[in-house]
Amino acid sequence: MNSMRIHITDLQVGDRLTRDTFNSIGLNILSADTKVDEFDILKLNKHQIEYVDIEDRPQPGSEAHLQTAASSELLRQEESFHSAIGGIKDLFESAVRTGKLSDSTVEQYYSPLISSVREEKDVVNLLLCLDSRDDYTYQHSVQVGLISYFIASWLGKTEEEAKEIGKAGYLHDIGKCRISFDVLQKPGKLTEEEYAEMRKHTVYGYEIIRNSIHDDLAALVALQHHERLNGSGYPLGKTSESIHPAAKIVAVADVYSAMINNRSYQTKRDLLYVLKELHKMSFGELDPQAVHVFIANMVPNFIGKKATLSNGQSGTIVMTFPNDYFRPLIQIDDAGDTFIDLTQRTDLDIESITV
Repeated sequence: MNSMRIHITDLQVGDRLTRDTFNSIGLNILSADTKVDEFDILKLNKHQIEYVDIEDRPQPGSEAHLQTAASSELLRQEESFHSAIGGIKDLFESAVRTGKLSDSTVEQYYSPLISSVREEKDVVNLLLCLDSRDDYTYQHSVQVGLISYFIASWLGKTEEEAKEIGKAGYLHDIGKCRISFDVLQKPGKLTEEEYAEMRKHTVYGYEIIRNSIHDDLAALVALQHHERLNGSGYPLGKTSESIHPAAKIVAVADVYSAMINNRSYQTKRDLLYVLKELHKMSFGELDPQAVHVFIANMVPNFIGKKATLSNGQSGTIVMTFPNDYFRPLIQIDDAGDTFIDLTQRTDLDIESITV
């Protein structure tokens, strides 16, 4: 790549130096091939460096430029994601110390998260790229906030309504701050006594939110996100219309996030399987409208992804069908114009999808 000489005021984070940079007394400040960050730019300013040589930047509209822009956008989303995880951790710790939340702190972390993903189209890639090694409880809260926002938007809610439902999703598990750490982090199956304690997080969350930020919607969602349409949920065993519509949306996001992060589901590999499980739950447990709009908007994002079939063949998903989301059209690898329409080949299934 060619080199260009620029003034230090035009230097940007991510620019790569093509020559060693020396100060006025000959001290090497930065070496060639350095990809500069904010600290490097401050260092150059401190040593009163006026000009540096960098690699030519990609031209606007070029493939390289678009790739760089996409990488920058993903980085911005990742920063918002991790900031939101840190935020929910702060909120949990505050609730433990004081029993209350600060609405300004909630907004400080939640609003930038939603702003960073509002225009995101490939939700599958977004949800999988925004992975984290942070404590599951905190990551789960952020994922549920994001997914709840998307589902609400897809259901035709206004932007303000979608943001409020997403915020309720972000806070839905805040009551877990009062649950014993041993119960919360137990890797195996809970005993009856432990499960009874875990179920209390819904009531705890309702109390914390009502007594601090006075958000009735978020409080009801915290209370009802484990209720099920057939009355099999908790804490009150509510059914159908007695469950708040926002709680029904957050329940879908909650179940999806819990399953996709459960090691028994092989995490990323079995994403399609998780959506199938959600589909089954839409017949009696989860709100069918919320589930189906979620699936309808997720599955088309599989187009272009690699799929492995039950007969060992692999290929690229080229089309999905609204009458059967889980049986798309596959173009088989290394077989020219060979296609398999899974709506016709009922003897075959997708074993896994590489996203």
